Amino acid sequence: MNAERIFERQREQVRRIVPEDINITNIEFEGSVVVIYTKELDKFASNNNVVKKLAQGLRRRVAIRPDPSMLADPEEVEAKIRSMTPEEAEITDIYFEHDTGEVTIEAIAPGMVIGKQGNLLNEIKKEVGWAPKVVRSPPIPSKTVSDVRSYLRHHHDSRKEFLKKVGRRIARPTLDGEQWIRMTALGGFRQVGRSASLLMTRESRILIDCGLDPSKSDIPYFSVPEMQPLDAIDAVVITHAHLDHSGLLPVLFKYGFDGPVYCTPPTRDLMSMLQIDNIKVSYGEGKKSAYESSHIRDVVLHTIPLKYGETTDITTDVRLTLQNAGHILGSSIAHFHIGDGLYNVGFTGDTKFERSWLFNAAMNRFPRLETLVIESTYGGNGDIQPSRVEATERLEEILKTSTSKGGKVLIPVFAVGRSQEVMLVIEEMMRLGKIETCPVYLDGMIWEATAIHTAYPEYLNSQLRTQIFQHGENPFLSEIFKRVDSKEMRENICHSPEPCIVLATSGMMNGGPVMEYFRAWADNPLHWLLFVGYQAEGTVGRMIQRGRKEVTIADRGGSLTLNVRINNETIDGFSGHSDRRQLMNYIGSLENKPERVIIGHGEDRKCTELASAIYKKFKIETRAPMNLETIRLK
Repeated sequence: MNAERIFERQREQVRRIVPEDINITNIEFEGSVVVIYTKELDKFASNNNVVKKLAQGLRRRVAIRPDPSMLADPEEVEAKIRSMTPEEAEITDIYFEHDTGEVTIEAIAPGMVIGKQGNLLNEIKKEVGWAPKVVRSPPIPSKTVSDVRSYLRHHHDSRKEFLKKVGRRIARPTLDGEQWIRMTALGGFRQVGRSASLLMTRESRILIDCGLDPSKSDIPYFSVPEMQPLDAIDAVVITHAHLDHSGLLPVLFKYGFDGPVYCTPPTRDLMSMLQIDNIKVSYGEGKKSAYESSHIRDVVLHTIPLKYGETTDITTDVRLTLQNAGHILGSSIAHFHIGDGLYNVGFTGDTKFERSWLFNAAMNRFPRLETLVIESTYGGNGDIQPSRVEATERLEEILKTSTSKGGKVLIPVFAVGRSQEVMLVIEEMMRLGKIETCPVYLDGMIWEATAIHTAYPEYLNSQLRTQIFQHGENPFLSEIFKRVDSKEMRENICHSPEPCIVLATSGMMNGGPVMEYFRAWADNPLHWLLFVGYQAEGTVGRMIQRGRKEVTIADRGGSLTLNVRINNETIDGFSGHSDRRQLMNYIGSLENKPERVIIGHGEDRKCTELASAIYKKFKIETRAPMNLETIRLK
């Protein structure tokens, strides 16, 4: 039975379940969703049981959407909404979700758009046809979020055709015979960097993560037979936006992949920002980028965002659910349910099993979990990190010492995650008078990454959401933070005699604006270099951590050797990775203990030490594979 015949049977099933008095204008299959178009949305809304019966009968997600003929032109709708809404609402953006027929209205005063008892919102709905949704405007506008929305809006026809194509692929007939499941390590095993794993069943091929190596040009082993041809891969799942997990995704589209990418909405936006910045950094260092901006736009067009806890079919025999990983904004643990109850696999990506200043602790409850693939960045025997309180106290001590003597503090950070946590801590110290107030400069993509954080408040922990949106206290908007927006400003900061703090990318000092400050301050013992994140083997950051007094860096197409006299210290405790204790606690806290744990994303020794500890304590089968190893799971 081909896909079209399967679709026809499901259309017949829909018509049998839906009452005859509800007019259905069309039934489409967009991705894993059965989309029912109608001109009578109110009848569906007043009969919730119909949608429930449809989902149960079809065993698929069901969406009820207005017939396209009911949806007015977006430009006309936007003008209409603005004319109907009082100016006091201060609308900052109106964007359209053609996939769902929703129009989202962002406003400083959302209550003014809703009106008393929702009267104004109901009037808008009657006038425009689209389903209106009102949200509070993000405190910091994000160019990335705006660009992504605009691109999808102007390519909604291509997007719809793509979703139909995915729907047909998911619905293809299954094969008879023995079922099996295996995983191949393509990158990021016994190392940190170029994370990539291939999950294979008899029916499907799914790539989990597609990262670059921050210390060298090595890429995942995409040339292995299982990965070829690229257009035979059914889906890509990205656990989070950091470049060692998403940095080479555009390369897949450059060389022929045209399938779906699954991740959370903030991951889509953050990885787009980081991939674009990666192109700029490459050209700035005189290197050729592995991809162009057109390939990043391909990624955006092909991404199907999923919220935490939302389950969807991604192939004919695999369902995916993303859960909070606690690492950075939108980071997720990817849980795969294979077959009709056949097997369950979880990939943690990078994970933090502790409530942080930004996020809740990683999810540890899954209905079933036979195999868990877990990171081991800090999985070694002695990898116990200080608490957040201890890390804050040490940071306060160094900032007091350095700034009181007129020194400058340079903190290499990843644009996403550590930047925002360090900003929160420094803002609180200065606000409470624990350290002297001085400028805190943000260089690189930090400001834009922070803006994306404020666009997705539902992914932050409840305490921070309450502080920002209910108490009106947004630490990210403090006057101490200054955005570095030009080369001239950077030069002035480097040569100014005044004390200051600089947060700059990249976090491992393998390029980016942080190197401009380091070049200027490296030989001055009055200044401080503070590491708050992981430094991979082979990076300049790792060399300095190990005490190198002389380092050679790239310099405008050539090289430059610097004497390192700047004070440097590593402040553990800010990491977005779980330490050894947290990793063990995570395994111990899982409600359904896995039969097998596979260790990755860690240096060789850390992988084997964590594997040994898990086996000894929990009597669970453990593996720490090398890259290119394949493990049969079922």
